[in-house]
Amino acid sequence: MSSAHRTRVYGVDFSSAPSPRKPITIAVAWLTQDPDPCLSLERVDLAPDWASFEQFLQTPGPWLAGFDLPFGQPRSLIEHYGWPTHWPAFVDYFYGASKEDLRAAFKAWCDARPVGQKFAWRASDRPAGSSPAMRWTNPPVAWMMKEGAKRLLDAGLWAPAHHAPDTPARVQATWRASGARVALEAYPAYLARQVSRSSYKSDTPSAQTPAREAVRRQIVQALTHAAQPWPRLVLTAAWKRRLIAEPGADLLDAVICALQAAQASLMPEFGLPQSLDPLEGWIVTVPPV
Repeated sequence: MSSAHRTRVYGVDFSSAPSPRKPITIAVAWLTQDPDPCLSLERVDLAPDWASFEQFLQTPGPWLAGFDLPFGQPRSLIEHYGWPTHWPAFVDYFYGASKEDLRAAFKAWCDARPVGQKFAWRASDRPAGSSPAMRWTNPPVAWMMKEGAKRLLDAGLWAPAHHAPDTPARVQATWRASGARVALEAYPAYLARQVSRSSYKSDTPSAQTPAREAVRRQIVQALTHAAQPWPRLVLTAAWKRRLIAEPGADLLDAVICALQAAQASLMPEFGLPQSLDPLEGWIVTVPPV
């Protein structure tokens, strides 16, 4: 198939502190649509440090990628503290602020609110079932945004949920021809839960059970099945074994991020709701409530 009928898609399982032990995992795949949408996994790359991740972001386009990290924070939190309300300016501010100052602001917000209502939430977090973007521990998604969003912005990636939100359809129609690099916020657990609500991964050795491996097998089987709303995932037998066998599911999560990005690329305006807040952004493939 000619390159004109293929789209390069990446899926990125992100880490706020990449290392050789816990690198950023990047699934590299191709989306085709002849006759039905299919996403074929080509390989998985590892970025054990910021230099290698930043080099990946400079890969010439066109391509699109799903990144498992929040691109924004809740508007209510931002406005409460008088932080910048223009997304690029906020990303710069958030990156430049110290973790100590941000942690103090997060804690003060939570301490002033009753049990069950501690966190501020973005509009897409609850329907996605994700952690609140301001959470700074277990998992530290706020630090993922701090380290990730700034690098995406500095690399010149186009984030449809934040850049030119009033014209995503026009840009979606032309991004391939312009050689753009498109950044979409993904959340792999959302798609995984469409298959099973059971836990499928753990970084704790004692929790790396046969039951979780069975759930990963169920998820992989569903992703490679043709009768699903997402593009069919095409894997070699070796890749299937690896995705099922890895207990931390970094590989599987990266592949799911790529699948979410591929699915979004096939939807009008990347599936983003017209009512989205460009300061907060949106997790792709998650319908508004």
